[in-house]
Amino acid sequence: MSVVSIPIVNKNYPMGCEDGQEMRLIELGKMVDARAREILDKIGPLPESALLATLCIVLADEVRNRPVAPATEADLKEILARIREIKHKISQ
Repeated sequence: MSVVSIPIVNKNYPMGCEDGQEMRLIELGKMVDARAREILDKIGPLPESALLATLCIVLADEVRNRPVAPATEADLKEILARIREIKHKISQ
C-alpha cells in the first residue's frame, strides 16, 4: 500500500492507494482540485467543510447527469459469458 499526498486548494491530503495506482490517484486529485477552484472562483471563499460539501454535491450531480454509453457488442458478449459461467456453476 502506498500513500500519496494530494493537494486540494493549497492543502495536502495524504491518501492511501494500492501499489501502482499512485499516478491515477494524483490525476484524480488534480481533477478534484480544479473543480474546487472553479467553485471558489464562482462563489467566493468558503470554510473547508462547506467547500467539501459543495464539491461533493457538484461532483455527484455531474456523475448522475453524465450520459451513459450504450453497451457494445463486446460488452454483451462478456455479459453472456458470465451468465453461462454462473449457469454452469449452479447446475453442478
